[in-house]
Amino acid sequence: MQFIFNLSYGQQTTINGKITDKTGLAIPGASVKIKGSERTTISDQNGNFSLPGLSQGNMVLIISFLGYQSKEVPISAIPPATPLRIIMTEYTNEMDEVLVTGVFDKRKRMDASVAISTLTASQMQRIVPASAADLLRNVPGVFVNSSAGEIRNTVTSRGTTVGTQDVGYEYVSMQEDGLPVTNTTYYGYTPDYFLRPDITLDRLDAVRGGSASITAANAPGGIFNYVSKTGGDTFKGELRAKYGLVGDGANNYGKIDANFSGPAAKDWFYNIGGFYRYDQGARSPGYRMNAGGQVKANVIKKYHNGTLKFYLKYLNDKNANPQPIPTTSYSNPRPANGFDANGTVLPPAYTFSSTDFLNKAGGSIEYNPKNLTHNLYKSLGFAWDHQMGKGWTFNNNARYSDNRTLANFTNANIATSVADPTLSALMLGTIGVGTFSFKNVNTGQEVLNVTSNGLSYVVNKNDLPGQDIAANSILASPLGYYDNKTNEFLDQFSFNKRIDHMTFTLGGYFGYSNVHRYSGTNGMTLSTLQNRPQLLSLSLTGAPVYGLTPANVPILGPAGVYQFTNPEGTGQLSGDLGNMISYNARQTQGALFFGHSWEINPQLTFDWGLRYERVNVKGHNIRGYSKTGIQGGVDGSIFTLYDNNVQGHETTVHFDKTLNSLSFSGALNYKFSDNLALYGRYSQGKKAPDLDIYFASNRTETIGLLNPQLRTTQQVEFGLKARSGALNLFVTPFYSILSGVPNGAFFGSVETGFYSPPMTYGKYRTYGVEIEANYRLDEHFSLRGVATVQKSRILALDNWVANGSGPADDSIISYTGNETENAPRIMINVSPTYTSGKFYTALTWSYLGSRQANSVNVFKLPSFSQFDLAAGYEVSKKMQLSLNINNLFNKYGVMSWVRPGGIFEVISGNSSFTSAMYDKAVATNQPYSTIAVLPRAYYLTATYQF
Repeated sequence: MQFIFNLSYGQQTTINGKITDKTGLAIPGASVKIKGSERTTISDQNGNFSLPGLSQGNMVLIISFLGYQSKEVPISAIPPATPLRIIMTEYTNEMDEVLVTGVFDKRKRMDASVAISTLTASQMQRIVPASAADLLRNVPGVFVNSSAGEIRNTVTSRGTTVGTQDVGYEYVSMQEDGLPVTNTTYYGYTPDYFLRPDITLDRLDAVRGGSASITAANAPGGIFNYVSKTGGDTFKGELRAKYGLVGDGANNYGKIDANFSGPAAKDWFYNIGGFYRYDQGARSPGYRMNAGGQVKANVIKKYHNGTLKFYLKYLNDKNANPQPIPTTSYSNPRPANGFDANGTVLPPAYTFSSTDFLNKAGGSIEYNPKNLTHNLYKSLGFAWDHQMGKGWTFNNNARYSDNRTLANFTNANIATSVADPTLSALMLGTIGVGTFSFKNVNTGQEVLNVTSNGLSYVVNKNDLPGQDIAANSILASPLGYYDNKTNEFLDQFSFNKRIDHMTFTLGGYFGYSNVHRYSGTNGMTLSTLQNRPQLLSLSLTGAPVYGLTPANVPILGPAGVYQFTNPEGTGQLSGDLGNMISYNARQTQGALFFGHSWEINPQLTFDWGLRYERVNVKGHNIRGYSKTGIQGGVDGSIFTLYDNNVQGHETTVHFDKTLNSLSFSGALNYKFSDNLALYGRYSQGKKAPDLDIYFASNRTETIGLLNPQLRTTQQVEFGLKARSGALNLFVTPFYSILSGVPNGAFFGSVETGFYSPPMTYGKYRTYGVEIEANYRLDEHFSLRGVATVQKSRILALDNWVANGSGPADDSIISYTGNETENAPRIMINVSPTYTSGKFYTALTWSYLGSRQANSVNVFKLPSFSQFDLAAGYEVSKKMQLSLNINNLFNKYGVMSWVRPGGIFEVISGNSSFTSAMYDKAVATNQPYSTIAVLPRAYYLTATYQF
């Protein structure tokens, strides 16, 4: 902050001046006081102030403004010939940070009744996160599952982990520069598909619960705002090169980051940067797992009473979709024989084209796992902050984005016994009588030969690997194709008025998302049960069975050699499955919000706010059904089953639903001193469901059951903020109730194909305490730690159970009273750091407590610890080197799992895994599957700044 003032002398004198920040931007509202008197004034909208009628003589000005250290400026009776220039220093203590996320008006952390943590660029530079979400492991109260790598992560807080084992961002807002990365989420499309941490990231603000209900769109669980760097008044450049050995040193990783910033012209400033990364992957199947990068840029115009920022982003990235690997033991999960922490069941690269039934032009879709998940994100935006005068300010942030995710991959890799009739039924449309032959596609060697009479199987030959994991078993992998296209426009604005000791905020939010999703499941591969599986071909010499007589005698079709798979080892799914679906939705979201803060006295502050939100989802789903079986297909031969599917009929369903909600939050903050404060907050937030609930209603017989409901979070929290010398401490007890949570199911059977039963809704309670502490022992040693202790319970939940053939005999079981799934009771992250001159080193200990594996509470995923090591050395003022070793002791810590069983059992989900099934699986050593934290990785980074 800079001051320029002049003194005029006589019997009376006047002090005039102007207050700006270090870049010359005028700062209105700064306080200027004569020490020892009541004479005070504030700067106007142009930063100017005046203190007339002062007696001559020595005096001291006390200047203060939010976000800067107060400073005393002595004024002599005889002023210097030239105006004084004084530069004020910004606050560096965490308690004095100025908050901009999760609050309606800027305020220091000690004065705010918000549970927020901030990670700075320097803090983030010392770690190598697996993803953008992985950074949030350093925030208390937040559960993160980043075991899948860069995308398909889970981020939840305060008891919102239910139903989010695989992918979950439903209750939180993942933001970039103050706006959601995307305003819609559904299966195969979440914010982390388009969010990457790189050198352009300046800081990360993390708000848990509370005020997020009223300050963010549809996000009562929290706000995580990734804030980009902006340019200053001098040119700066930074280059960063990172080389890694991932998968415990087995595979290569390389990344280049660059960032440049500075003045562009008078009052214009720019920042541009980005990265490119090539990563073979920790669990590589033989082709690279991540490749691509992004460019981000912004230009800022500063003028005497505001700023205008234009920004853009282009991301073009391909990312892997790792699959759970076979696992033994539930109490101490370990990779099954032949697998390890960086094992994979992803098949080798292949290409399989399948007829696209919904493409009226008669096209096809391509399955190739080597294509990975291709994410494209193009956006343009602007942010405007304007000081209108007389205590009024206005800000507006708007962005348009064009997003696409194209993925074709294995939906699941299921260890399936050849004695399971589901396998041939899915690929043949019925069971078969004769001899089944499985051959290695690469070598042509027969590895399995099985004879079936339609009722039982006899294994004639078995040279398959992995038979000690599951006898007479192979991997069955249904193929999925997802093409998601979304165009979005988001805008948030607010007017802020300050009157004496009060601030009023009135604003609005608008979000429009035009979503088109195409998905298809029309293929399957068979492969060996081993690390880096080999594709298998399948043929039947005999006849298909079309059914059974009342006397249980098979009715046979024509005899011959039926080829299930094409020469590359892929085949089609048979049956009238309705497996090609076009989803189309337009989501329009509007909100009005109001906030009021009142500084009742210097110690006590009251703030509260309301948010009214309206969400309309309108669209239609087209379901394409295939004809299959003995009609000859594309080549006219009934014996080549891999091309027999042809276009059948289609059905279209329409929906148009609107949900209105009102959220509320209020808090009191009491400052006992500048070093101790306490706040209490009550919040009730609403959340509209994600688009999955609309997309699941894609049948004419179920569209009438579509009844989306709002989810409600009720939270009570208290926050203790204390500092003493080198210690900063934040303690936040909380109590949360989450209700209206949709609990969907997805079942399948030979007779009916895949289907979803009616939706049920659950209610959950969580209470706990979040702790964040920073302590500097001396000039060399510092310690940062975050911890969460919590307990979560199911207050009400009914779950569908598939009992047999189709929905007719499905039943409901209640899990009320059980512990919430996937909610660890303890989460700890502690990082001691030693610094000496140009050298630093840090060891981070992360602990994740045990948690219930599903709502049935069949077993617990065990607790585990992970250690990460970091060290760095400043070679010169411009060059730094650093070394990171993630998962130092290569711990196999399970983050997600898939139940054991056949194809339809696995597809039905983990919630269908009962205690009786668990007892049987343990007694028979039946394998299940898990994904653990990423295996040990080594990184060497060189940074050059100029």
